[in-house]
Amino acid sequence: MSFAEILAGTLSPDASIREQATRALESAENGSFPQYVLSLVQELANEGAQPPVRSAAGIALKNALTARDEARLEQHSQRWLQVDDSVRSQVKQGVLVTLGSENCQATTAAAQVIAAITAVELPRGQWVDVITTLLQNVTTTSTSLKIASLQTIGFICESINPDVLTAQSNPILTAVIQGANSEEPSQEVRYAAITALLNSLEFVRHNFENEGERNVIMQTVCEATQSPDTSVQVVAFECLVRIMQLYYDKMRFYMEKALYGLTVIGMKHEEEKIALQAIEFWSTVCDEEIELQIDEDNQDPEHPPTRENFQFAKTALPQVLPTLLFLLTKQDEDADEDEWNVSMAAATCLSLLAQTIGNEIVAPVIPFVEQHIRNPDWHYREAAVMAFGSILDGPDPSVLTPLVAQALPVLIEMVKDQVLQVKDSAAWTLGRVCDLPIECIQLDVHLHNLISALVAGLEDSPRIVANCCWAVMNLAEQLGDAGAETCPLSQYYEGIIATLMRITESNVNENNSRTSAYVAMATLCSSGPKDTHPIVAKLGVATLGRLDATIVSFAQALGTDDRLSLGELQSNLLNVLTNVARTLGGQISEISDRLMTSVLQLLNTASKQAAVSEDAFLLVGSLITALEGGFTRYIESFSPFLYSALQNHEEYQLCSISVGLIGDICRSLGQDAVPYCDQFITILLQNLESEVLHRDVKPGILSCFGDIALAIGGRFEAYLEVSFRVLISACNLSAGTYKQDFDTIDYNNQLRVGIFEAFVGIVQGLKADGKAQLVQSQVQSIMGFMNYVFVDANRSEEVTRAMIGLLGDLADSFPNGEIRDYLRADWIQALVKEGRASARGSSTRVVSRWARDMIKQASA
Repeated sequence: MSFAEILAGTLSPDASIREQATRALESAENGSFPQYVLSLVQELANEGAQPPVRSAAGIALKNALTARDEARLEQHSQRWLQVDDSVRSQVKQGVLVTLGSENCQATTAAAQVIAAITAVELPRGQWVDVITTLLQNVTTTSTSLKIASLQTIGFICESINPDVLTAQSNPILTAVIQGANSEEPSQEVRYAAITALLNSLEFVRHNFENEGERNVIMQTVCEATQSPDTSVQVVAFECLVRIMQLYYDKMRFYMEKALYGLTVIGMKHEEEKIALQAIEFWSTVCDEEIELQIDEDNQDPEHPPTRENFQFAKTALPQVLPTLLFLLTKQDEDADEDEWNVSMAAATCLSLLAQTIGNEIVAPVIPFVEQHIRNPDWHYREAAVMAFGSILDGPDPSVLTPLVAQALPVLIEMVKDQVLQVKDSAAWTLGRVCDLPIECIQLDVHLHNLISALVAGLEDSPRIVANCCWAVMNLAEQLGDAGAETCPLSQYYEGIIATLMRITESNVNENNSRTSAYVAMATLCSSGPKDTHPIVAKLGVATLGRLDATIVSFAQALGTDDRLSLGELQSNLLNVLTNVARTLGGQISEISDRLMTSVLQLLNTASKQAAVSEDAFLLVGSLITALEGGFTRYIESFSPFLYSALQNHEEYQLCSISVGLIGDICRSLGQDAVPYCDQFITILLQNLESEVLHRDVKPGILSCFGDIALAIGGRFEAYLEVSFRVLISACNLSAGTYKQDFDTIDYNNQLRVGIFEAFVGIVQGLKADGKAQLVQSQVQSIMGFMNYVFVDANRSEEVTRAMIGLLGDLADSFPNGEIRDYLRADWIQALVKEGRASARGSSTRVVSRWARDMIKQASA
């Protein structure tokens, strides 16, 4: 077959022909990669070929250069860079020539290929003239070439790190502004240009700093919202949304001059795509102002905020709110419930507006609710319920309490409405009410009727079931108390759980209703006071019976869909059983043999379903904690699965849970864990040295050393040398991390918590057996690292608390002045003082007070 025939085969409706053609392409790619890319670009550039074939060639070429997985992307990049320069030049020339084609399928594919090549080469300083070439194309008289080149610029801006293009931002911005200008006669060109502008907004930051250039950009975007072409208007509003996200601080002038009016008119536009983007604009304003308010609330009084909250949402309330309330009534009864529409967008925006301005949202919304809550037209009735539910997060509970008291009887009644949409929104609003501080509900007046309505709703349509489950969960979390003798919900436990068990007998999980019901059961278990424990125990037995039935069914399941559905059900059942074990504690021993037998059978069949294995391991963790030393009899049969999971570096979350189980086992068994520690330590060390294992697992491994040491005390001496070597190496790694992006900072804080928790466990464990002096040789290194962390502005409170705890333990371990000189350092006093200034009642404050006393005694 020729290359054209192979590519045509990949588009065939016949699955066998498609598979054969795909294998032929893969064979060509793995054979001679340079020849493969040349053949593809020849087909892409071939004006005589069929457009779908040209497009297929371009997509195959793009896929040879890109990948979603980072490791695979790097492999593809290196493979391309190793291709001879002359071959790469031919490919580049071919795709650039294709941009001039009259066929839009071919030009779009070529644009994607160019973006893929630049993503590899530009960051490495190669093919730097591609932007110049594209910008020259934009100035040509050929409309199709102009559109294709602008589209390519947009793809490049979307796919490449903004820092790489900063140096070329001026000419790029000039070109796209020229193309997006209202004087451009072709709306297709304007669309391509405004799309490119949308993708380039991140790296034109320095242009936004210049008032003149900023004015030109904003004028161009605002004019584009008035284009006669709908698609141009939609992208122009998308630009406004992104500009508000990136440049809120620069928007005051433009809001007053144009954006208030433009966006409110846009929200009322008959074209839904335009209205959705205009609503999204105000949702974005609220997002930004909520974040600014949070920053302001957490601001150090000595350092005023660097950004000003302009309160755009509050200013625009008289114009925006009536529009949102009107849009709430524009429900489409025939629309798919997952389909985003203007009424859903308006409800979301109203909720954000309530969070932004708080109490002031109540007065203008309540009249709308009161006017329409009993309206014969269900659209208005549902809109009234949705409006009430949407404003419950934001205003003070004291403001909401009388409103809730007035509204609850009506909402309870509306869960039985004849119209599904109204019932659904009423159930959702009840969930919101149950999520409010419980003081907002008059329990003696409303609880019985509320529970009755929710239980009735549990046997309604799946949409109603999911919302009623959410409401039950919220009530359980607020009213339940696992340590108490009883709670206001106790008398309803049996009825609620019986209903939940009945509705979960079905194999249907429409609208996530079955999963929601199991999550509600798990929440009821975890919150259950002592007088509900017999009911929880009965639920545990019934749930275990269902789990056993799924194991039998799984062995008989043939299709992938059936196995996935069963796997999801097993995860739900395991979640319930985990919470049953946590609540019952030692009482779980009555069924623990059955539980472990089922878990081991499950792990034998769930090897390819990591999520099920993870949930099974979480159940084992709850059993270890509940049974304490009684779990010993299961270790021999469970350990092969534990060791296998610890060495499963691909499923890193399962590996991470397994590390946690080692800590659970050691804490529960204490000195009896010694026989297992050689194997534990060996695997943990191998995991730390692994270059394949996800880095997120490693802080937990370090912390696990502390769990083992705390459990076996002085007998940890055998592992002390290797542990100190690993921990000091981790300290050096942390201290040598200089990147300042959020992910790196967050990970470094996690790593430091793991290091400090390891040292805490080792120090406490050795001290308990009178061997604290074994740590003394490491005190200088530990103190040096803590001093380094102390001056890091990105230090998290969790790190601060762990450091202070370690200082207290070291002082407690050497009370006779052995480390007096270290403890007298100024930074230690400053750190403890900082901890004592934490919120009243916080664990950081409690630890700091204790540490202060220990340090004072040890440094006297």
